[in-house]
Amino acid sequence: MNDLTSDKPQDTIPHVSQWSAFLHAKCPRCRLGSAFTGAMYGFKIQKMKEVCEVCALKFEREPGYFYVSMFVSYAMNVAEIIFLGVAAYVLGLDIIYENLWYFVIIIFTGVLLFSPLNYRYSRMVLLYWLSPGLHYDPSRIKKR
Repeated sequence: MNDLTSDKPQDTIPHVSQWSAFLHAKCPRCRLGSAFTGAMYGFKIQKMKEVCEVCALKFEREPGYFYVSMFVSYAMNVAEIIFLGVAAYVLGLDIIYENLWYFVIIIFTGVLLFSPLNYRYSRMVLLYWLSPGLHYDPSRIKKR
């Protein structure tokens, strides 16, 4: 039994899973509105929207809110660097002094390629799992 307090009929509110909404960078409260403008990889720079167009959630909860996402991005970067270093070793690059610059180039290239992904998902991790009091609430969906 669904106990939604919305005025809308329950059939018209789409159910979106948390993981699907997270992966598609949707609003954590309604899971329908996009949190970013532009694609993750493309010619237009991706930018975080100020407000969700579906439920009017203000994404930046307070001034400087997304500074915390730098710590999440840092953790993601460290995991990617370890992964790239281990992958290079497993694929045949020996750990000797002569191969040092190969490791540096591989890791630096990987960090550059992963930076748009880190930007987007560090903010989404902060919104979805590290923000107290921010939960899925389909009753906040504005009538269209």
